[in-house]
Amino acid sequence: MTETAPAGNASEAPTPSALPSSFDALVARESDGITLAEETVDFAFLPTIDGPAVTIAVEYSSVNFKDALAITPKGGVVREYPIVPGIDIAGTVVESTSESIAVGQKVVAHGYDIGTAQHGGYAEFARVSAEQVVALSTLSTREAAAIGTAGFTAAMSVEALLAAGITPDDGPILVTGASGGVGTVSVDLLSAAGFEVHASSGKAGATELLTSLGATKVIGRLPEDPDAKPRPLGRAEWAGAVDCVGGKTLAHVLSTTRYGGAVAASGLTGGAQLPTTVLPFILRGVSLLGIDSVQLPIHRRRAIWQQLESARRPHRLEQLTTEVAIRDVRSSLDTIGAGGVTGRTVVSVAGGFR
Repeated sequence: MTETAPAGNASEAPTPSALPSSFDALVARESDGITLAEETVDFAFLPTIDGPAVTIAVEYSSVNFKDALAITPKGGVVREYPIVPGIDIAGTVVESTSESIAVGQKVVAHGYDIGTAQHGGYAEFARVSAEQVVALSTLSTREAAAIGTAGFTAAMSVEALLAAGITPDDGPILVTGASGGVGTVSVDLLSAAGFEVHASSGKAGATELLTSLGATKVIGRLPEDPDAKPRPLGRAEWAGAVDCVGGKTLAHVLSTTRYGGAVAASGLTGGAQLPTTVLPFILRGVSLLGIDSVQLPIHRRRAIWQQLESARRPHRLEQLTTEVAIRDVRSSLDTIGAGGVTGRTVVSVAGGFR
């Protein structure tokens, strides 16, 4: 995919003594709908954190479906406005009251209430609890934002399948919603781990990208007839699956998973209802593995990021990443809200307001 700026970290972050008196932020406010506008705010705008905290000079964030919901009336993810969206934060620590996170450390933060109940990454500065922060060693802040919540969820899904005992010798792995953020990174990670990956996507133009990421077969949306009554059991096809869709798609995937297989489920764009029966579980021993990247304890979060910086590092991250400046992010949020984004979109925050 194309990029509008080169890879790498942003320019050096300011030191605490050189911090400006104010900074730019995209602030969502509720007034006859939800507005999203650039504002100049002072540091009192940032929250007061109980316990050790860090202030981050934000270099990159990303575009996620939850960010689109944050600016959607009745989107259901924001508790109270105003809010700075951006559930992913990647940048450099400029203030710290933590003994473990030093000033100058490159970090990533995501999950918990970031971007929904506390200000997120669509601002030049963010302040979060030190217990929400992951220190980076080999990944740049741009790469960390490109992975972001979606790529982290993909890594959790792959780890869950491996922990369930699924191996490449067991047969193909299905990825549904494969052209999205979780899906594209899952295809990349699974193919790199030696799996035969079958990618399911409703986007006709996604075949070339998914093949370049390692998919051996690209198919359309499942089930093929969305109006058909789901079958309790279908022809067994997959050793396992990463499901990013939910609803009837997840029901179909469960009914067509092979004996002893496992399905890692993290999405609900296809609906929160699951129209299935217990038959896949009690007749084929299929396991349904729930994946939640929001409330995952920080020690487990840091362990998975260590994997993402080493053995589980995405091989083709640049191929699935597009970059936009923060001043242009609104159009990307509208696009992802309508289901039109393929892969990952990184938001350049440092210098991106001007």
